Amino acid sequence: MKGVLGRSALRGLLPSLRVPDSRWLMRPNSGGSSWTQERTLVALKPDGIQRRLVGAVIQRFERRGFKLVEMKMLQAPESILAEHYQDLQRKPFYPALIIYMSSGPIVAMVWEGYNVVQASRAMIGHTDSTEAASGTIRGDFSIHISRNIIHASNSVEGAQREIQLWFQSSELVNWAEESSHSSSYPA
Repeated sequence: MKGVLGRSALRGLLPSLRVPDSRWLMRPNSGGSSWTQERTLVALKPDGIQRRLVGAVIQRFERRGFKLVEMKMLQAPESILAEHYQDLQRKPFYPALIIYMSSGPIVAMVWEGYNVVQASRAMIGHTDSTEAASGTIRGDFSIHISRNIIHASNSVEGAQREIQLWFQSSELVNWAEESSHSSSYPA
């Protein structure tokens, strides 16, 4: 039997089931009633790749409702790492950070959604694994502050800079354009 049950039909069949309005499935930004579509850079570091956590991390972002705009696995060139971590160049751990980040592959991703920058930071947790809350990516998977699995942009401006550093604009999927095309798949 074919057919689509609407919200009112579902309420009639299952009176105790609350079927939410679609407006409750979207998150407004903290600024009030306006909606901010953002993009952010998320990168799995060599320890996350080595420990085979790519799928677990992607699953968390997808379950949160964010859209994957682009993803690539690469051996990061030191020139990109130097520009990416330019604000840490004067820190004593900077040389070890660059050596570590270039020691193995990383998976760089661009995620899109409402308040994705702030939400991503909350999802990954505190930089220091001993202070990261259980349920966050670092709280669940990180073993040490120097092996904390993941990076996420810390601001909208930082995300824009980092995305431009790691990806060419032609690589990024435009979901609005993609969703307007219907496609059929072979059975």
